[in-house]
Amino acid sequence: MSDTAAENLIGMKVRNLRKTRGVTLDELAGRTGLTKGYLSKIENAKKVPPIETLSRISAALQAEIAYFFQKEDDEDNQDSQISIVRAHERKPAIRGGASFGYSYESVAHKLRHKKMEPFVFTFPASVDEETYFSHAGEEMIFILSGMVEFEIEGECKVLSVGDCLYFDASLKHRGRAIDGEARALVVIHQPETATP
Repeated sequence: MSDTAAENLIGMKVRNLRKTRGVTLDELAGRTGLTKGYLSKIENAKKVPPIETLSRISAALQAEIAYFFQKEDDEDNQDSQISIVRAHERKPAIRGGASFGYSYESVAHKLRHKKMEPFVFTFPASVDEETYFSHAGEEMIFILSGMVEFEIEGECKVLSVGDCLYFDASLKHRGRAIDGEARALVVIHQPETATP
């Protein structure tokens, strides 16, 4: 899925679900702490939210993050208990993090009603000193390649291939690659939400 296709799909899904739930943009802004203007840009495919932002929107609208990037044909062909996503079927899930240098590939987009959201994540080489993420739930990071400097609440840890980090995702966090590309399996567990 191209960045433009992701923008269009996520924007349409946010707008449709918000309207289905009977939530105004003002109400959604109040629930998420995001501005009405920023939410409007997401809905009109002018911005793609990073996963932290999409997590806040999904919690506010009582939906799973995966809902926002599933195409209708994906939804129709899903098994209710099993998901196999072949390597060539991975989808760029949420590219809004690209503005911060992050990228995500969904590795379980075929299954709905998940309690966890797994992604293959590529870390940027540098991050803006003001950029931090925090969201509801828990997060696990398992380093697949490269080395990562990961910061949680001001404390830095260096992670290498095979290292695993698990933490409360409400803590301010961010990571960057050290000496070249670094990729990780990232699994996010959010509090229970209703499904659309």
